[in-house]
Amino acid sequence: MAKPAFAANAQVEHGKFGLGSVVECTEEHVKINFDDHGEKKFVLSIVLPHLKKSDRAAPEKKKKATRKKAAAS
Repeated sequence: MAKPAFAANAQVEHGKFGLGSVVECTEEHVKINFDDHGEKKFVLSIVLPHLKKSDRAAPEKKKKATRKKAAAS
């Protein structure tokens, strides 16, 4: 079995979608969470020429905002 093209959490840059973090990479598909476009899944052989490795540090995970319950009146 061949080694995946990108490791999980690898930082990549795509010409259209910009910077992102690899979520999962198999021999056939790569799933990337882009900073400004969310998570996208690509056929690896098609997207590979459009991806380049980025040397940026992985962005910190954003914490979900918690909503306070409204006081009962």
